[in-house]
Amino acid sequence: MRAASHAFGAASLLLAAYCPAPLAAEAFVTDQPGEQVSVVDLDRMVAVASIPVAGEPAGIAVSPDGTRAFVTSPEGKFVSVIDTAARQVIRQIALDGGPLGIAVHPAGQPVYVADWYARRLWVVDPRGQAPLRTVTVGTSPSGVAVTPDGKFVLTADRDDNAVSIVDTASLERVAVVTVGTRPFGVTVDAAGRRAYTANVGSNDVSVIDLGTRQVAGTVKVGDRPYAVALARGRAFVTNQYGGTVSVFDTQTLATLGRVPVGEYPEGIAASRDGARVYVANWFSNTLTAIDTGTMTVVGEVAVGDGPRAFGQFIR
Repeated sequence: MRAASHAFGAASLLLAAYCPAPLAAEAFVTDQPGEQVSVVDLDRMVAVASIPVAGEPAGIAVSPDGTRAFVTSPEGKFVSVIDTAARQVIRQIALDGGPLGIAVHPAGQPVYVADWYARRLWVVDPRGQAPLRTVTVGTSPSGVAVTPDGKFVLTADRDDNAVSIVDTASLERVAVVTVGTRPFGVTVDAAGRRAYTANVGSNDVSVIDLGTRQVAGTVKVGDRPYAVALARGRAFVTNQYGGTVSVFDTQTLATLGRVPVGEYPEGIAASRDGARVYVANWFSNTLTAIDTGTMTVVGEVAVGDGPRAFGQFIR
C-alpha cells in the first residue's frame, strides 16, 4: 500500500507540474484616438502593457480561452488579431467598410463584425485574411452578441431602432425585434434567454425575450446609455452624458441606483466571476472597477487616450 500511495502521489505531482497556470484576469482596453490597446492587470488595477493598433481601434472581443483579442478599426478598415500573451498584433484582416461591434462564437471562431457604414454583418475566420461571408442586417449595426449555445448572433441596428437575430448555421436573419430609439450596445445573458440593448436615443434599456423574440420590458436609465454588462442578477448600464452607471435587477427590472464613475463612460464588461464590472471612461482616460454587490467603486487606473472598450474586453 505504501508503494501504491507513493506512486499515486508522484503521478499527482507530475500532473500538477504539467497543468497550465490559469490566465491572469486582465482588461484589454481600446484607446481609440490613442491608437493602442491598454492591458490592465485587474487583480492589482495596474496598466501592464500597451499594444499599438492603428486605425482608431474601437470594438473588441476576447476569445473564450483568453488567448486572442480581436479589435476593430473603423478608420483603418480592418480587424487586428492580438496574441494576448505576446502582447502583439499577429494578423490584420482587411474589411472594406466601417468595422465597429465585434463578437466571437463560443467555439472560438468565427468572429462576427458589424459594418457601421452598411447593413451587413461580416463572418470572419480569425486565421484567414478575408471575410468568409456577409449577412444583411439592419441600418448602422453597432453592438454584436452571440448566444451562449452559439446558435444565434444579434446586432443592434441603431438607425432602425431594432435588433436583428441571425441564425449562425444558415447565416440568415430570422427575426427583427423593435426596441428603443437608437440601440447601440447589446448583451445576452449567460442562460441565453434574454438580451439587453442600451438605447442611446430614448435613455432606456430594452429587455428582449429570446424565446418569444419580443420585448419583455423597458427600463429607464441615465442620459445616453451606451452598453450593458450583466453580473449576479444585476444589469449595469453606462450613461455617457451622466458620468454614471445605472443598475437594475434583471428579474424584477426594478431600478437599484446609480454609481458615479469617470467622465463619459462607454464600454463596460463583467469579470468572469461576476464580482466586478469594469467601465472605460472616454474623457477621463481611466478604467473604473465597481463591486457588483455593494455597487461602489473599488478601484481606478489610468489607461490611454480615449478608452472606448466597446465589447467583451475582459479575460
